[in-house]
Amino acid sequence: MKCKVCYVVALGAALALSSCGKKLGQFSADNFTVNPNPLEVVGQNVPAQITARVPAKFFLKNAEVTVTPYLVYNGTETASQPYSFQGEKVRGNAPVVSYEYGGTFTVPARFAYVPEMAKSELELAFTVTQGKKQYVLPRVKVADGVIATAAMADAATVNPALAADAFQRIINEKYAADIMFLINQANIRANQLNTDAMVELRKEILAAAGDSARVIEELNIQSYASPDGGLDINERLAANREKNTTSYLQGQLKKDKITEFGELTAQFTPEDWEGFQRLVSQSNIQDKDLILSVLSMYKDPEQREREIRNLSNVFEQLADQILPQLRYSRITASINVIGKSDKEISTLAATNPSALNVEELLYAATLTDDNATRMKIYENATRQFPNDYRSWNDLGMTQYIARNYAAAQKSFEKAAQLAPAGNNEPAMNLGLIDLLNGKYDRANQRFGSAAGVSALNDALGVYYLKTGDNAAAVRAFGDSKSNNAALAQILTKDYSKAKQTLAGISTPDATTYYLMAVLGARTNNESMINTNLRQAIRLDSKMADKARKDLEFNGFNLSKALN
Repeated sequence: MKCKVCYVVALGAALALSSCGKKLGQFSADNFTVNPNPLEVVGQNVPAQITARVPAKFFLKNAEVTVTPYLVYNGTETASQPYSFQGEKVRGNAPVVSYEYGGTFTVPARFAYVPEMAKSELELAFTVTQGKKQYVLPRVKVADGVIATAAMADAATVNPALAADAFQRIINEKYAADIMFLINQANIRANQLNTDAMVELRKEILAAAGDSARVIEELNIQSYASPDGGLDINERLAANREKNTTSYLQGQLKKDKITEFGELTAQFTPEDWEGFQRLVSQSNIQDKDLILSVLSMYKDPEQREREIRNLSNVFEQLADQILPQLRYSRITASINVIGKSDKEISTLAATNPSALNVEELLYAATLTDDNATRMKIYENATRQFPNDYRSWNDLGMTQYIARNYAAAQKSFEKAAQLAPAGNNEPAMNLGLIDLLNGKYDRANQRFGSAAGVSALNDALGVYYLKTGDNAAAVRAFGDSKSNNAALAQILTKDYSKAKQTLAGISTPDATTYYLMAVLGARTNNESMINTNLRQAIRLDSKMADKARKDLEFNGFNLSKALN
């Protein structure tokens, strides 16, 4: 019996020694699956989820395995974060894999994207630690290549926000003067025709009649009677005041030989309760609140008058201070000032920009599609109107379009310093500069302070694409017709909408046609691929090399497009 026990102990020790000396077997590609495969760019990264299936009797109880994903490309490689797993007898905090039953473990990987990764291999490296020994297992290739469609998101193609001009070709000016009447009278007194207001009104009408750039649109007379006295009397008074004022004005126009004055209109108001209420509200009459309450309580004009007259302690003040101001005729001249024509403005912007005001100069830039011409106009605007933030902002816009981003940033910063509160175009445009420079947190802050800017949605859409939130990008773009908007729809697999968006782009470029070819690949339409790739390559020969490397077209014959 004792011998049997000794034999068993000796056999156990031998097995233990044998186990300690055994090395972990090699992994193979069959042990792993990768999602997605091939890899895809998301935002600025290439993420992957690697799942390992370990068979039974494989993962030694005393082994700890560290797995490091590598993306190998163009003679170099980039490592992702390593993850460790351990056998049942290892003292540590890594996930445990059973020797008896095997198991499944996952390794997340993430690589900062660079364009060379389009042609690449995802490999796993294994370092095994058993007690004091450490050794390396052969690497295993688990995926090929990276689909880099998401990397086509381009902040450079977003239009910066324009700080708009306030140019109006026709500016309406109104000039008015009052003729005051005595109580219960409608005759015009001579002294009322020589007031400063009447003299100025006549002067403006005469000036407009003699100026081809000014057009008298309308002359209007509105006559009033104060609300004291009977309604019938007041109606006759107001009507007569209108008649006499109209007769005076017609005579004056004839005397001044003014025949072109648009339309002469006239109305009268028998009892000016609205004016009465306004004047009382603005007065210092002690009991004005009581008077106003009477007006709110009674709507019938005659009852209003009776109730107010019953306030004997205040009616005398009304008769002295308020009612005389309501016995008048107001003559209003509506005059349109006609500004320079588009042709005149464009010519002056090119030959004599100093002859234009700031609104005309900023407007001149909108009359051309040539970016260099617009840039020159805005440069002149910054010299002539250096304190107007719009000149600097819009100059920066043209510099951005010309891809002179350093100059654009300086112009936007100058605009931001000058911009009044609530004018957020420079903030949005500086956010675009941050997007280009990969400063996404700062870009997000800028965009957050640019609420209300009409161009913001496209900028936000690119921000979301760059940070990997494709669904948010689709929402931000809305119905925008741009390559970036279509890209967001492709990445969220809304291919029908993406096709509509690309078809709606007013000036399609090489990227537009390339994205249409990608749509053809994703919808298995080889004719669509070749037709659009040919057009993309015709506009930009570099698209041919891009297409050769692009896994979007893996499995398709591109010879018709590339040859």
